[in-house]
Order: sequence, then structure tokens, then C-alpha cells
Amino acid sequence: MSASYLAHPAIFLIDSLFSLYILAVILRFLLQWVEADFHNPISQFLVKITHPPLKVIRRVVPSIGKIDTSSLVLAFILQIIADYAIFLLQGLLPSFSAVIIISFGELLGLVFDVFIFSIFILALLSWFTPGNYNALYDLLVKLTQPILENCRKIIPDLGGMDISPLVALIALQLIKMMLIPPLQQLASLIA
Repeated sequence: MSASYLAHPAIFLIDSLFSLYILAVILRFLLQWVEADFHNPISQFLVKITHPPLKVIRRVVPSIGKIDTSSLVLAFILQIIADYAIFLLQGLLPSFSAVIIISFGELLGLVFDVFIFSIFILALLSWFTPGNYNALYDLLVKLTQPILENCRKIIPDLGGMDISPLVALIALQLIKMMLIPPLQQLASLIA
């Protein structure tokens, strides 16, 4: 067996495990930022799985107002470790500054993806479970409310038809497409 044969499963495993945990940390940060209900079972799950490392980081990284900076620092550190490990397994050795830019771009892309998927899932759930209590639905409403409310202020009333989710999805995707590629190009120049 060659090293590259084992590298692919290792890359998959590192990418999957780190991505899932980073997603949990980012979700915790975003739900805290929008002041979501932390008695919700999904919120409780996120708090329990992210609390141990955050407890340590909070000793040295204080929150700034409503912003839980320790969650951001943890997500960034984990993303850097994952990206660097994947590059090493691929036989690449980019500069540390390139890895930092790549990691920042990936985290930024993840935040956009969280909002994009949240709005999409919220729209689907509103069609299939109207009026029923759903823990996920409640969190998605709280998470997406700031974006959707801003879209509703801009869009004129269309006779009871709410197209704010569609406008928000298009706007988020456009902003993501405008921000992430320049970061990737900058990282490739530095690498």
C-alpha cells in the first residue's frame, strides 16, 4: 500500500470530523449572537459538545459585547489545524499566512452556507409543517430573522406572497461569490 492510498481516507476523515465540529461551534456562535432559545434540545446539544474546549479558551479570550469571540477563535484554530493537516497529507507545504487566509475563507464560506441552508430549510419546513411545534423550525426562525427582516423592509408588499427568502438566498449567494474567490486568489499568490 502506498502512502497516497492511505492519504485519501485520512483526508476524508480529518475533513469530515473537523468540519462537523467547526459547524457545531459556528452554529453555537450564531445562535448565541441572535439570542436563540438555549433551552431548545438542539441548542443544548450544541452547548454540550462545544463547552469543554470553549471553557478553556474563555479563560484567555473574553467576549466582546454580544460577540462570543472564544467561539470564533476556536473555530478558526480548528480550521487552521484541519487545513494544514490536509495540505501535509497531500504532500503540500503552503506558507502559514496562506493557510490562515484559506482557513478564514472557508469559515466565511461556512457562515454563508449556514444562512443559505437555514433559509432554504426554513422555507421547506414552513410548507410541510405549518403551525406544528418543531425545535429545528424555532431555531431557524430565530437564526434567519435578521436577514429576512431586512429583506422584507426592502421588498414591497406583493399581496401576501413573501419572497424575502428567495431574495435573501440570491443576495447571500452573490455576496459569497464576490468575497470567497478573492481570498482564494490571495492565498494562492502567497502560497
